[in-house]
Amino acid sequence: MNEIKLTENRSINEKFYTLHHASGLDIYVIPKKHSTAFAVFGTRYGSADRTFKLAGEDDYLTVPDGVAHFLEHKMFENEDGTDAFALYAPFGGNANAFTSFTSTVYLFSCTEHFDENLRVLLSFVTSPHFTEETVRKEQGIIGEEIKMYIDNPSWRVYFNLLRALYVHHPVRVDIAGTVESIAQITPEILYRCYNTFYNLHNMALCICGDVTPEQVKAVADEVLKPAPEQEILRQYPDEPDEVCRPRIEESLEVSRPLFNIGIKVTPADDAAERLRRAAATDILLDMMFGPSSEFYLKNYESGVISGKFGKSYESMADIACILFSGAADDPDKVYDAIREEIGKRRREGFTAEEFNRAKKVFYTATLSHFDSTEDVANSFLSFLFDGGNMFDYPGIVAETTLEYATECFLRDFDVDRSAISVILPIEKKN
Repeated sequence: MNEIKLTENRSINEKFYTLHHASGLDIYVIPKKHSTAFAVFGTRYGSADRTFKLAGEDDYLTVPDGVAHFLEHKMFENEDGTDAFALYAPFGGNANAFTSFTSTVYLFSCTEHFDENLRVLLSFVTSPHFTEETVRKEQGIIGEEIKMYIDNPSWRVYFNLLRALYVHHPVRVDIAGTVESIAQITPEILYRCYNTFYNLHNMALCICGDVTPEQVKAVADEVLKPAPEQEILRQYPDEPDEVCRPRIEESLEVSRPLFNIGIKVTPADDAAERLRRAAATDILLDMMFGPSSEFYLKNYESGVISGKFGKSYESMADIACILFSGAADDPDKVYDAIREEIGKRRREGFTAEEFNRAKKVFYTATLSHFDSTEDVANSFLSFLFDGGNMFDYPGIVAETTLEYATECFLRDFDVDRSAISVILPIEKKN
């Protein structure tokens, strides 16, 4: 407790310091001689954590959709009515926050006054204040935000895909919830979720920049109080292997059809294996669908895909999916081309030459994440919350073999577990 530990990875010439603070908070400092320091203070609590209890409690509690995001918004409001953003202003801190399916993260960047900015961050995130009046006010604000996102084509095409892929899992619901669900949120619900998930043992602080661990410890000693140890039990609905719907199509104000195509994947239970699969899948996606692939060049030249064609692999503890996105005159042609490429690869496999080339490109891209204090802090926290270590990932990529990647491909690139979401332009009537 309170001992600062150094971890070095000489193969990539990177290091970080770890401190398990007396308050219960795990602190990570990644030193870099950059002008901008970046700090992220996160909790393992996201929109998917709807049903939970503490160890020793009898019953699980299910809260309305959107509580995690609502709580993130409310944390910026201080008891005296001032805004936490204003507290950063005298020190030049550039602050923000976001909620994902699995985490809520508060962050800032600064070029000076690091200690003062960190003091602001740690202070307001550990000082909740909710009243009936302020909750009602926030319900109106977030309700308008939800309506705005409903009309956002990129947001809509993505969440429609998740609704197509998943039958029961909470990721099929917008992170902000619905106007109806947030109307059910009360100060009591917010305090219950805060006291459960904002316990410092469930949180982490990651900082990257020209900062010392002793500096960070001094501010933490000043601001943070010891938190009781507790075990959080989460409950998620059973999710079948099959997709919910093969297709969702809607019309919005877009100039060209948008598409998201997804393949539902069963993730590994083990965090280390999830990282191995993520590395292999990202290499496979670059090899099969990247800008230098035969698929990309052929379909770009023929006009089937545009330069906005993207691919990614998303994975968390209990779900994973392979995603393709972009704009196209005929999204179904893109869908057909992707399925044809996967079928062809199932028949013909991969050559060692193309695999090694793709792996080298991806390995280089992985190292580039260490160049930015923002990328390092955010990625470090993301890896940490999924049970991994960002500093280990380049080695995992380097050790990925063609045999292992092929095994992942044959298991996970299953077009029978795929779905498409399309946003079409609204037809104008004469």
